[in-house]
Amino acid sequence: QVQLVESGGGLVQAGGSLRLSCAASGRTFSSYYMGWFRQAPGKEREFVAAISRYGTNTWYADSVKGRFTISRDNAKNTVYLQMNSLKPEDTAVYYCASDADLAASLTRPTYWGQGTQVTVSS
Repeated sequence: QVQLVESGGGLVQAGGSLRLSCAASGRTFSSYYMGWFRQAPGKEREFVAAISRYGTNTWYADSVKGRFTISRDNAKNTVYLQMNSLKPEDTAVYYCASDADLAASLTRPTYWGQGTQVTVSS
């Protein structure tokens, strides 16, 4: 069982930056691929970014590529999402997620956090 707790959301103006954090429980953090998803009002949840177990590989949605950076610190059981050049269309609830399987981590992860709201004003 993995428990995930996100933090760092808030209100920011367009063009600004935010860094989300996700703290994971358990002593096997490095066994899991970690990812971020988001859900805007009236829309389906969508993939944002993912990172491999030791941070060697990363994956991004086209909509955030070049603006967002995912990273992890296995010593702190924490994954981060640095979001720069934010746009109003980035407004959503952002969820941290994890899975031991790569394919699942990119599509339907097993473990989810409760979400943190990010609002970008124009």
